[in-house]
Amino acid sequence: MRLDTSMSQRMEQKMILAPRMIQSMEILQLAVMALQERIEHELQENPVLELKEDNPEENALPAEDIEGAGEPEPDLAEAGNPEKELVIDDKGDNEQDFDRLMAINEDWADHFNEEHRTSSNRVDEETDKKHDAMVNMASRPQSLQDYLSDQLAFLDVGPEDLELLRYLISHIDERGYLSTPLEEIGRGLDGGITAAQLEEALARVQTLDPPGVGARDYKECLLLQVTAETPHREVVRALIQSHLEDIQHNRLPVIQKRTGFDLDTIQHAIEVLKHLNPKPGSKFTADNIPYVVPDIAVERTEEGEYEIKLLDDWTPNIYISRRYIDLYRDKSADPKAKEFLKRKIQSAQWLIEAIEQRRSTLAKVTKAIIKHQRAFLDRGPEHIEPLKMQQIADLVGVHVTTVSRAVDDKWVQTPRGIFPLKRFFGGGTQTSSGEEVAWETIKQKLLEIVGNEDKANPLSDEELVNKLAQSGYPVARRTVTKYRKMLHIQSSRQRKVWTNEA
Repeated sequence: MRLDTSMSQRMEQKMILAPRMIQSMEILQLAVMALQERIEHELQENPVLELKEDNPEENALPAEDIEGAGEPEPDLAEAGNPEKELVIDDKGDNEQDFDRLMAINEDWADHFNEEHRTSSNRVDEETDKKHDAMVNMASRPQSLQDYLSDQLAFLDVGPEDLELLRYLISHIDERGYLSTPLEEIGRGLDGGITAAQLEEALARVQTLDPPGVGARDYKECLLLQVTAETPHREVVRALIQSHLEDIQHNRLPVIQKRTGFDLDTIQHAIEVLKHLNPKPGSKFTADNIPYVVPDIAVERTEEGEYEIKLLDDWTPNIYISRRYIDLYRDKSADPKAKEFLKRKIQSAQWLIEAIEQRRSTLAKVTKAIIKHQRAFLDRGPEHIEPLKMQQIADLVGVHVTTVSRAVDDKWVQTPRGIFPLKRFFGGGTQTSSGEEVAWETIKQKLLEIVGNEDKANPLSDEELVNKLAQSGYPVARRTVTKYRKMLHIQSSRQRKVWTNEA
């Protein structure tokens, strides 16, 4: 085996994202609450950052032509695009950079010239905000287990039986079901508890409120809710025991044939069945509904135009402390301390400029979207226009990935409600007259056609295709099926309303 060395050259292209560019992309993608958390984290981690006194500026930006909005935004997706000059650079003596920082501090002297002074107003304001948040905080809801345990005090049972009932209640899940088999529960008990005693104890638990609690399966849960006062009691019980699948597929003639009940009675029993609760414990489960905080507000002016306003009043206002700039410029300062300050000041400047760039990009992107989707705001969601992110990117002068990051997880408050910015994007097709129409418009038309159909003879998917074509929307059958399922519209068989004459 022969070993030797050789030299060769090759040419290749690479795109290297600088840390500053990566940070800018991350900041752009953050929603307003996430941005607030990020800034608060940076304030804790970076000593050179300070909070600026509140001085709300007029952030309203008229939705004018995008071409007149100024220079195009630096494209975060393109590594070759020029960036702003750094405050702290790894090359040179940085004198000009620090002069620039000093000028910034002088411009803002009215706001934070006395950073050594403690702002009692801000402390009081923050205390008030925290107090208000604590006062308005929702209390922890009562759990299902607590609710059931409270009812045990009204049962005439001995101490041992009471402990057994509490033990059974502890095994009931958040739906209200006893999902653990009784045999397994019995093995975890000390003493000679028989299967009959467990069944008797479970029967007592099943008498508690809410009705259906303690059931071991879906059918038992529904049957526990059928009482002597339930209308069509025997029919409802028969449907639960043997015909739930037939009801799901709307096979009412099959039920009629097998039970001998007439269709009217079956339909009335099904209506009763719909009012039973298959998850009796659900009302004790905390609703984890996400709280949406809009990043932008769109308001209609008296002249009928739309105005864009960034809703970032709650975002902490930050600046770089003059004190640390002076420390860095001190010739007699310790070299290690200066190196530490250099990194922190550089990081702080990147963050501040990334936040400002986020505001500018978000404002321009939103103005472009609103300009294109004016019909949506004027006349409603059914008038939304087809729109691709590439169109907005071309209009604003950035890469399409920048638009994607700008609208990601961002919400806009409009006169027609609060929507995610992504809601305004979507593909479309051409009508029979050659006009572009959004898929959202076709969905609305599909809902309208199904809403007006003959319920005794509902339209099949093929018939829906023909109806849409007659309205000027030529679409494929698979598209109709797809959108029907997306809109939770049942099949024609399941939508059929049966009558005795049918």
